[in-house]
Amino acid sequence: MSTASRSVPSLSRKVPFSLQILLGLLLGVGLGYLARANDISWLGTTLDTVGSLFIQLLKLAVPPLVFTAIVVSVVSLRGVTNAARLAGKTLLWFAITALVSVGVGIGLGLITNPGRGVTLDIAGATAPKKTGTWTDFLTGIVPTNPVGAFVDGNVLQIVFLAVVIGFAALLVGKAAEPFVDLNRALLEIVQKALWWVIRLAPLGTLGLIGHAVEAYGWDLLAPLATFTTAVYVGCAIVLFIVYPVVLIAAGRLNPLRFFAGAWPAIQLAFVSRSSVGTMPVTQRSVERLGVPREYASFAVPFGATTKMDGCAAIYPALAAIFVAQVFGVALRPVDYLLIAFVSVVGSAATAGLTGAIVMLTLTLSTLGLPLAGAGLLLAIDPIVDMIRTATNVAGQALVPTVVAAREGILDRTAYDSAGRRGLDEESASVVEPTRPDSPAPVPA
Repeated sequence: MSTASRSVPSLSRKVPFSLQILLGLLLGVGLGYLARANDISWLGTTLDTVGSLFIQLLKLAVPPLVFTAIVVSVVSLRGVTNAARLAGKTLLWFAITALVSVGVGIGLGLITNPGRGVTLDIAGATAPKKTGTWTDFLTGIVPTNPVGAFVDGNVLQIVFLAVVIGFAALLVGKAAEPFVDLNRALLEIVQKALWWVIRLAPLGTLGLIGHAVEAYGWDLLAPLATFTTAVYVGCAIVLFIVYPVVLIAAGRLNPLRFFAGAWPAIQLAFVSRSSVGTMPVTQRSVERLGVPREYASFAVPFGATTKMDGCAAIYPALAAIFVAQVFGVALRPVDYLLIAFVSVVGSAATAGLTGAIVMLTLTLSTLGLPLAGAGLLLAIDPIVDMIRTATNVAGQALVPTVVAAREGILDRTAYDSAGRRGLDEESASVVEPTRPDSPAPVPA
Protein backbone atom coordinates (compact mmCIF):
# COMPACT_ATOMS: atom_id res chain seq x y z
CA MET A 1 0.00 0.00 0.00
CA SER A 2 1.35 3.42 -0.97
CA THR A 3 1.99 6.27 1.42
CA ALA A 4 -0.69 8.36 -0.30
CA SER A 5 -3.35 5.68 0.16
CA ARG A 6 -2.55 5.43 3.86
CA SER A 7 -2.65 9.19 4.42
CA VAL A 8 -6.39 9.60 3.78
CA PRO A 9 -7.69 7.39 6.61
CA SER A 10 -4.86 8.62 8.81
CA LEU A 11 -5.93 12.22 8.21
CA SER A 12 -9.59 11.40 8.88
CA ARG A 13 -8.66 9.81 12.19
CA LYS A 14 -6.54 12.79 13.23
CA VAL A 15 -9.54 15.09 12.84
CA PRO A 16 -12.04 14.17 15.60
CA PHE A 17 -15.36 12.94 14.25
CA SER A 18 -17.24 15.49 16.33
CA LEU A 19 -15.19 18.27 14.75
CA GLN A 20 -15.82 16.84 11.27
CA ILE A 21 -19.57 17.04 11.85
CA LEU A 22 -19.32 20.56 13.29
CA LEU A 23 -17.31 21.71 10.27
CA GLY A 24 -19.88 20.13 7.96
CA LEU A 25 -22.67 21.94 9.79
CA LEU A 26 -20.96 25.32 9.61
CA LEU A 27 -20.00 24.88 5.96
CA GLY A 28 -23.55 23.77 5.14
CA VAL A 29 -25.03 26.88 6.74
CA GLY A 30 -22.60 29.06 4.81
CA LEU A 31 -23.23 27.37 1.46
CA GLY A 32 -26.99 27.34 2.02
CA TYR A 33 -27.04 31.04 2.79
CA LEU A 34 -24.83 31.72 -0.24
CA ALA A 35 -27.16 29.76 -2.52
CA ARG A 36 -30.26 31.51 -1.18
CA ALA A 37 -28.83 35.04 -1.11
CA ASN A 38 -27.46 34.83 -4.66
CA ASP A 39 -30.14 32.54 -6.14
CA ILE A 40 -27.58 29.88 -7.12
CA SER A 41 -29.94 27.09 -8.12
CA TRP A 42 -27.26 24.51 -8.95
CA LEU A 43 -25.71 24.87 -5.49
CA GLY A 44 -29.10 24.44 -3.83
CA THR A 45 -29.78 21.35 -5.93
CA THR A 46 -26.38 19.91 -5.07
CA LEU A 47 -26.91 20.43 -1.34
CA ASP A 48 -30.35 18.81 -1.56
CA THR A 49 -28.93 15.84 -3.47
CA VAL A 50 -26.07 15.27 -1.03
CA GLY A 51 -28.40 15.41 1.99
CA SER A 52 -31.05 13.23 0.34
CA LEU A 53 -28.52 10.58 -0.65
CA PHE A 54 -27.23 10.39 2.91
CA ILE A 55 -30.76 9.85 4.28
CA GLN A 56 -31.53 7.31 1.54
CA LEU A 57 -28.42 5.33 2.45
CA LEU A 58 -29.50 5.29 6.09
CA LYS A 59 -33.03 4.21 5.16
CA LEU A 60 -31.64 1.48 2.89
CA ALA A 61 -30.17 -0.26 5.93
CA VAL A 62 -33.26 0.15 8.12
CA PRO A 63 -35.36 -2.96 7.22
CA PRO A 64 -32.56 -5.57 7.48
CA LEU A 65 -30.99 -3.78 10.45
CA VAL A 66 -34.22 -3.63 12.48
CA PHE A 67 -35.25 -7.21 11.69
CA THR A 68 -31.92 -8.90 12.38
CA ALA A 69 -31.14 -6.73 15.42
CA ILE A 70 -34.45 -7.51 17.12
CA VAL A 71 -34.37 -11.23 16.28
CA VAL A 72 -30.86 -11.54 17.67
CA SER A 73 -31.67 -9.39 20.70
CA VAL A 74 -34.77 -11.43 21.60
CA VAL A 75 -32.86 -14.71 21.30
CA SER A 76 -30.00 -13.23 23.35
CA LEU A 77 -32.39 -12.76 26.27
CA ARG A 78 -31.92 -16.43 27.19
CA GLY A 79 -28.36 -15.55 28.21
CA VAL A 80 -29.51 -12.74 30.47
CA THR A 81 -30.31 -13.30 34.12
CA ASN A 82 -33.87 -12.19 34.98
CA ALA A 83 -34.59 -11.30 31.33
CA ALA A 84 -38.33 -10.82 31.89
CA ARG A 85 -37.62 -8.51 34.84
CA LEU A 86 -35.17 -6.45 32.76
CA ALA A 87 -37.64 -6.18 29.88
CA GLY A 88 -40.40 -5.06 32.25
CA LYS A 89 -38.17 -2.48 33.93
CA THR A 90 -37.10 -1.17 30.53
CA LEU A 91 -40.72 -0.67 29.45
CA LEU A 92 -41.53 0.95 32.80
CA TRP A 93 -38.73 3.52 32.48
CA PHE A 94 -39.65 4.13 28.84
CA ALA A 95 -43.12 5.08 30.06
CA ILE A 96 -41.91 7.14 33.04
CA THR A 97 -39.52 9.29 31.02
CA ALA A 98 -42.11 9.66 28.23
CA LEU A 99 -44.69 10.94 30.73
CA VAL A 100 -42.24 13.44 32.18
CA SER A 101 -41.26 14.58 28.68
CA VAL A 102 -44.83 15.10 27.55
CA GLY A 103 -45.43 17.00 30.79
CA VAL A 104 -42.56 19.32 29.87
CA GLY A 105 -44.08 19.81 26.40
CA ILE A 106 -47.54 20.60 27.75
CA GLY A 107 -46.12 22.94 30.39
CA LEU A 108 -44.09 24.89 27.84
CA GLY A 109 -47.09 25.07 25.54
CA LEU A 110 -49.25 26.58 28.27
CA ILE A 111 -46.51 29.07 29.20
CA THR A 112 -45.43 30.16 25.71
CA ASN A 113 -48.77 29.91 23.82
CA PRO A 114 -46.91 29.15 20.54
CA GLY A 115 -49.97 29.59 18.30
CA ARG A 116 -51.41 32.75 19.81
CA GLY A 117 -51.13 35.73 17.47
CA VAL A 118 -49.72 33.64 14.62
CA THR A 119 -50.99 34.73 11.21
CA LEU A 120 -50.75 31.90 8.69
CA ASP A 121 -52.77 30.99 5.62
CA ILE A 122 -55.12 28.50 7.26
CA ALA A 123 -57.27 28.26 4.14
CA GLY A 124 -54.32 26.97 2.16
CA ALA A 125 -53.29 24.40 4.77
CA THR A 126 -53.83 20.79 3.79
CA ALA A 127 -53.42 17.57 5.71
CA PRO A 128 -50.16 15.69 5.09
CA LYS A 129 -50.26 12.70 2.77
CA LYS A 130 -49.23 10.42 5.63
CA THR A 131 -51.64 10.61 8.53
CA GLY A 132 -52.17 8.42 11.55
CA THR A 133 -55.32 7.17 13.26
CA TRP A 134 -55.73 4.62 16.03
CA THR A 135 -57.38 2.22 13.57
CA ASP A 136 -54.51 2.54 11.13
CA PHE A 137 -52.01 2.19 13.96
CA LEU A 138 -53.54 -0.96 15.44
CA THR A 139 -54.35 -2.70 12.15
CA GLY A 140 -51.06 -1.56 10.64
CA ILE A 141 -49.00 -3.49 13.19
CA VAL A 142 -49.76 -6.85 11.57
CA PRO A 143 -48.67 -7.09 7.91
CA THR A 144 -50.84 -8.85 5.37
CA ASN A 145 -47.70 -9.81 3.46
CA PRO A 146 -44.35 -10.19 5.27
CA VAL A 147 -42.43 -9.40 2.10
CA GLY A 148 -44.51 -6.26 1.61
CA ALA A 149 -43.45 -4.95 5.01
CA PHE A 150 -39.83 -4.95 3.85
CA VAL A 151 -40.64 -3.59 0.39
CA ASP A 152 -42.69 -0.72 1.85
CA GLY A 153 -40.17 -0.11 4.64
CA ASN A 154 -42.93 -0.33 7.27
CA VAL A 155 -40.74 -0.41 10.38
CA LEU A 156 -43.61 -1.06 12.80
CA GLN A 157 -44.60 -4.20 10.89
CA ILE A 158 -40.97 -5.31 10.64
CA VAL A 159 -40.65 -4.92 14.42
CA PHE A 160 -43.77 -7.07 14.91
CA LEU A 161 -42.42 -9.79 12.62
CA ALA A 162 -39.01 -9.72 14.26
CA VAL A 163 -40.41 -9.98 17.80
CA VAL A 164 -42.69 -12.90 16.88
CA ILE A 165 -39.99 -14.77 14.98
CA GLY A 166 -37.40 -14.02 17.65
CA PHE A 167 -39.53 -15.45 20.45
CA ALA A 168 -40.41 -18.45 18.27
CA ALA A 169 -36.70 -19.10 17.67
CA LEU A 170 -36.07 -18.67 21.41
CA LEU A 171 -38.66 -21.35 22.23
CA VAL A 172 -37.54 -23.73 19.46
CA GLY A 173 -34.05 -23.73 20.92
CA LYS A 174 -31.22 -25.70 19.36
CA ALA A 175 -33.05 -26.45 16.10
CA ALA A 176 -33.26 -22.71 15.39
CA GLU A 177 -29.54 -22.06 15.90
CA PRO A 178 -28.69 -22.06 12.14
CA PHE A 179 -31.39 -19.41 11.57
CA VAL A 180 -30.14 -17.35 14.52
CA ASP A 181 -26.53 -17.65 13.31
CA LEU A 182 -27.63 -16.44 9.87
CA ASN A 183 -29.29 -13.39 11.43
CA ARG A 184 -26.19 -12.68 13.53
CA ALA A 185 -24.04 -12.79 10.39
CA LEU A 186 -26.46 -10.57 8.46
CA LEU A 187 -26.56 -8.12 11.36
CA GLU A 188 -22.77 -7.85 11.39
CA ILE A 189 -22.72 -7.30 7.61
CA VAL A 190 -25.44 -4.64 7.69
CA GLN A 191 -23.79 -2.86 10.60
CA LYS A 192 -20.42 -2.89 8.82
CA ALA A 193 -22.00 -1.33 5.73
CA LEU A 194 -23.80 1.18 7.93
CA TRP A 195 -20.51 2.26 9.54
CA TRP A 196 -19.37 3.31 6.07
CA VAL A 197 -22.51 5.43 5.72
CA ILE A 198 -21.99 6.91 9.19
CA ARG A 199 -18.50 7.98 8.17
CA LEU A 200 -20.22 10.14 5.56
CA ALA A 201 -22.17 11.99 8.25
CA PRO A 202 -20.09 15.21 7.89
CA LEU A 203 -21.01 15.36 4.19
CA GLY A 204 -24.60 14.47 4.99
CA THR A 205 -24.69 17.25 7.58
CA LEU A 206 -23.39 19.73 5.02
CA GLY A 207 -26.12 18.79 2.54
CA LEU A 208 -29.01 18.57 4.99
CA ILE A 209 -28.31 21.82 6.82
CA GLY A 210 -27.35 23.61 3.61
CA HIS A 211 -30.58 22.59 1.88
CA ALA A 212 -32.70 23.64 4.89
CA VAL A 213 -31.11 27.11 4.90
CA GLU A 214 -31.31 27.46 1.11
CA ALA A 215 -34.90 26.25 0.82
CA TYR A 216 -36.49 27.91 3.83
CA GLY A 217 -34.15 30.68 4.93
CA TRP A 218 -34.64 32.56 8.16
CA ASP A 219 -37.84 34.37 7.13
CA LEU A 220 -39.90 31.22 7.59
CA LEU A 221 -39.03 31.08 11.27
CA ALA A 222 -40.59 34.49 11.99
CA PRO A 223 -44.26 33.41 12.39
CA LEU A 224 -43.19 30.09 13.95
CA ALA A 225 -40.33 31.42 16.07
CA THR A 226 -42.11 30.83 19.39
CA PHE A 227 -43.04 27.27 18.45
CA THR A 228 -39.55 26.44 17.17
CA THR A 229 -37.91 27.94 20.24
CA ALA A 230 -40.31 26.07 22.52
CA VAL A 231 -39.41 22.75 20.88
CA TYR A 232 -35.68 23.37 21.34
CA VAL A 233 -36.13 24.61 24.91
CA GLY A 234 -38.35 21.64 25.78
CA CYS A 235 -35.86 19.14 24.39
CA ALA A 236 -33.02 20.95 26.19
CA ILE A 237 -34.91 20.74 29.49
CA VAL A 238 -35.42 17.00 29.05
CA LEU A 239 -31.84 16.44 27.88
CA PHE A 240 -29.98 18.52 30.44
CA ILE A 241 -32.33 18.66 33.43
CA VAL A 242 -34.74 15.70 33.42
CA TYR A 243 -32.23 13.07 32.26
CA PRO A 244 -29.49 14.14 34.72
CA VAL A 245 -32.06 14.04 37.56
CA VAL A 246 -33.06 10.51 36.51
CA LEU A 247 -29.40 9.45 36.35
CA ILE A 248 -28.66 10.83 39.82
CA ALA A 249 -31.89 9.89 41.58
CA ALA A 250 -32.60 6.51 39.98
CA GLY A 251 -29.15 5.24 39.05
CA ARG A 252 -26.78 7.18 41.34
CA LEU A 253 -24.74 7.97 38.24
CA ASN A 254 -22.68 11.00 37.24
CA PRO A 255 -24.54 12.73 34.36
CA LEU A 256 -21.30 14.14 32.92
CA ARG A 257 -19.97 10.60 32.46
CA PHE A 258 -23.19 9.60 30.69
CA PHE A 259 -23.11 12.49 28.22
CA ALA A 260 -19.41 11.96 27.54
CA GLY A 261 -20.10 8.33 26.65
CA ALA A 262 -23.37 8.87 24.77
CA TRP A 263 -22.40 12.06 22.95
CA PRO A 264 -21.30 10.41 19.66
CA ALA A 265 -24.78 8.88 19.27
CA ILE A 266 -26.58 12.09 20.29
CA GLN A 267 -24.44 14.09 17.88
CA LEU A 268 -25.05 11.73 14.95
CA ALA A 269 -28.79 11.67 15.70
CA PHE A 270 -28.90 15.46 15.54
CA VAL A 271 -27.55 15.59 12.00
CA SER A 272 -28.98 12.35 10.58
CA ARG A 273 -32.49 12.75 12.03
CA SER A 274 -32.82 8.97 12.25
CA SER A 275 -33.00 6.98 15.47
CA VAL A 276 -32.73 3.67 13.63
CA GLY A 277 -29.84 4.89 11.49
CA THR A 278 -28.02 5.91 14.67
CA MET A 279 -28.81 2.61 16.43
CA PRO A 280 -25.39 0.92 15.99
CA VAL A 281 -23.63 3.96 17.43
CA THR A 282 -26.17 4.14 20.26
CA GLN A 283 -25.66 0.48 21.14
CA ARG A 284 -21.90 0.80 21.02
CA SER A 285 -22.05 3.89 23.25
CA VAL A 286 -24.30 2.11 25.76
CA GLU A 287 -21.96 -0.88 25.88
CA ARG A 288 -18.97 1.39 26.48
CA LEU A 289 -20.91 2.95 29.35
CA GLY A 290 -20.85 -0.46 31.02
CA VAL A 291 -24.23 -1.94 30.04
CA PRO A 292 -23.90 -5.72 29.36
CA ARG A 293 -24.01 -6.48 25.65
CA GLU A 294 -26.82 -9.06 25.88
CA TYR A 295 -29.11 -6.55 27.57
CA ALA A 296 -27.99 -3.62 25.39
CA SER A 297 -28.65 -5.65 22.23
CA PHE A 298 -32.27 -5.97 23.35
CA ALA A 299 -32.95 -2.57 24.89
CA VAL A 300 -31.34 -0.34 22.25
CA PRO A 301 -33.03 -1.80 19.11
CA PHE A 302 -36.32 -1.90 20.99
CA GLY A 303 -35.89 1.69 22.09
CA ALA A 304 -34.86 2.87 18.62
CA THR A 305 -38.30 1.91 17.33
CA THR A 306 -40.49 2.80 20.33
CA LYS A 307 -38.68 5.26 22.64
CA MET A 308 -39.29 8.76 21.25
CA ASP A 309 -39.29 11.45 23.94
CA GLY A 310 -38.60 14.16 21.35
CA CYS A 311 -40.80 13.08 18.43
CA ALA A 312 -43.60 11.41 20.37
CA ALA A 313 -43.81 13.41 23.61
CA ILE A 314 -42.45 16.97 23.56
CA TYR A 315 -43.17 17.78 19.92
CA PRO A 316 -46.78 16.51 19.54
CA ALA A 317 -47.74 18.14 22.86
CA LEU A 318 -46.45 21.54 21.73
CA ALA A 319 -47.76 21.06 18.19
CA ALA A 320 -51.26 20.14 19.40
CA ILE A 321 -51.42 23.29 21.53
CA PHE A 322 -50.10 25.32 18.59
CA VAL A 323 -52.70 23.94 16.16
CA ALA A 324 -55.52 24.39 18.68
CA GLN A 325 -54.57 28.05 19.21
CA VAL A 326 -54.18 28.77 15.49
CA PHE A 327 -57.61 27.28 14.72
CA GLY A 328 -59.22 28.82 17.81
CA VAL A 329 -60.04 25.53 19.55
CA ALA A 330 -60.02 25.51 23.36
CA LEU A 331 -58.39 22.42 24.86
CA ARG A 332 -59.97 20.89 27.97
CA PRO A 333 -58.09 19.20 30.83
CA VAL A 334 -59.10 15.80 29.45
CA ASP A 335 -57.42 16.72 26.16
CA TYR A 336 -54.08 17.12 27.91
CA LEU A 337 -54.53 13.68 29.46
CA LEU A 338 -55.20 12.31 25.97
CA ILE A 339 -51.97 13.89 24.73
CA ALA A 340 -50.06 12.10 27.49
CA PHE A 341 -51.83 8.82 26.72
CA VAL A 342 -51.07 9.03 23.00
CA SER A 343 -47.44 9.88 23.72
CA VAL A 344 -46.88 6.77 25.82
CA VAL A 345 -48.97 4.25 23.87
CA GLY A 346 -48.60 5.54 20.31
CA SER A 347 -44.90 6.39 20.20
CA ALA A 348 -44.14 3.28 18.16
CA ALA A 349 -45.99 4.95 15.28
CA THR A 350 -42.93 7.12 14.65
CA ALA A 351 -40.94 3.93 13.98
CA GLY A 352 -37.54 5.55 14.33
CA LEU A 353 -37.55 7.21 10.92
CA THR A 354 -37.01 10.86 10.13
CA GLY A 355 -39.94 13.07 10.92
CA ALA A 356 -42.86 12.76 13.36
CA ILE A 357 -45.80 13.68 11.13
CA VAL A 358 -47.59 10.34 11.62
CA MET A 359 -47.38 10.72 15.39
CA LEU A 360 -48.56 14.33 15.18
CA THR A 361 -51.58 13.48 13.04
CA LEU A 362 -52.39 10.59 15.41
CA THR A 363 -52.43 13.09 18.28
CA LEU A 364 -54.50 15.65 16.35
CA SER A 365 -57.07 13.06 15.25
CA THR A 366 -57.41 11.78 18.83
CA LEU A 367 -58.09 15.33 20.05
CA GLY A 368 -60.41 16.09 17.14
CA LEU A 369 -58.20 18.91 15.85
CA PRO A 370 -57.88 19.71 12.11
CA LEU A 371 -55.27 17.47 10.47
CA ALA A 372 -54.53 20.36 8.13
CA GLY A 373 -52.82 21.97 11.11
CA ALA A 374 -49.94 19.55 10.68
CA GLY A 375 -49.39 20.98 7.21
CA LEU A 376 -48.58 24.36 8.74
CA LEU A 377 -45.54 22.83 10.44
CA LEU A 378 -44.17 20.78 7.55
CA ALA A 379 -41.82 23.49 6.32
CA ILE A 380 -39.89 23.74 9.57
CA ASP A 381 -40.00 20.01 10.30
CA PRO A 382 -36.34 19.43 9.26
CA ILE A 383 -35.24 22.20 11.62
CA VAL A 384 -37.03 20.91 14.72
CA ASP A 385 -36.48 17.26 13.80
CA MET A 386 -32.76 17.54 14.56
CA ILE A 387 -33.21 18.30 18.25
CA ARG A 388 -36.17 15.91 18.50
CA THR A 389 -34.10 12.99 17.25
CA ALA A 390 -31.14 13.88 19.46
CA THR A 391 -33.51 13.76 22.45
CA ASN A 392 -34.92 10.43 21.27
CA VAL A 393 -31.49 8.83 21.09
CA ALA A 394 -30.35 10.25 24.42
CA GLY A 395 -33.41 8.64 26.02
CA GLN A 396 -32.71 5.37 24.23
CA ALA A 397 -29.23 5.34 25.80
CA LEU A 398 -30.41 6.60 29.19
CA VAL A 399 -32.97 3.92 30.04
CA PRO A 400 -30.71 0.84 29.56
CA THR A 401 -28.00 2.59 31.56
CA VAL A 402 -30.34 3.41 34.45
CA VAL A 403 -31.99 -0.02 34.46
CA ALA A 404 -28.59 -1.74 34.41
CA ALA A 405 -27.44 0.43 37.32
CA ARG A 406 -30.57 -0.31 39.37
CA GLU A 407 -30.29 -4.04 38.67
CA GLY A 408 -26.62 -4.13 39.67
CA ILE A 409 -25.33 -5.30 36.28
CA LEU A 410 -23.74 -2.01 35.18
CA ASP A 411 -19.94 -2.03 34.98
CA ARG A 412 -19.38 1.20 36.91
CA THR A 413 -15.65 1.14 36.20
CA ALA A 414 -16.41 1.21 32.46
CA TYR A 415 -19.02 3.91 33.05
CA ASP A 416 -16.57 6.18 34.84
CA SER A 417 -13.76 5.54 32.35
CA ALA A 418 -16.06 6.34 29.41
CA GLY A 419 -16.38 9.84 30.79
CA ARG A 420 -12.68 10.28 31.51
CA ARG A 421 -11.66 9.31 27.98
CA GLY A 422 -13.23 12.49 26.64
CA LEU A 423 -15.56 13.18 23.75
CA ASP A 424 -13.07 13.16 20.89
CA GLU A 425 -11.51 9.82 21.79
CA GLU A 426 -14.93 8.33 22.45
CA SER A 427 -16.22 9.56 19.08
CA ALA A 428 -13.30 8.01 17.23
CA SER A 429 -13.72 4.67 18.96
CA VAL A 430 -17.48 4.54 18.44
CA VAL A 431 -17.40 5.45 14.76
CA GLU A 432 -15.25 2.42 13.91
CA PRO A 433 -15.81 -0.13 16.68
CA THR A 434 -14.00 -3.39 17.19
CA ARG A 435 -16.02 -6.21 18.65
CA PRO A 436 -14.67 -9.29 20.38
CA ASP A 437 -15.57 -12.66 18.95
CA SER A 438 -17.58 -13.69 21.98
CA PRO A 439 -19.96 -11.60 24.07
CA ALA A 440 -19.01 -10.51 27.54
CA PRO A 441 -20.68 -12.40 30.39
CA VAL A 442 -23.58 -10.81 32.20
CA PRO A 443 -23.21 -10.61 35.98
CA ALA A 444 -25.91 -12.41 37.92
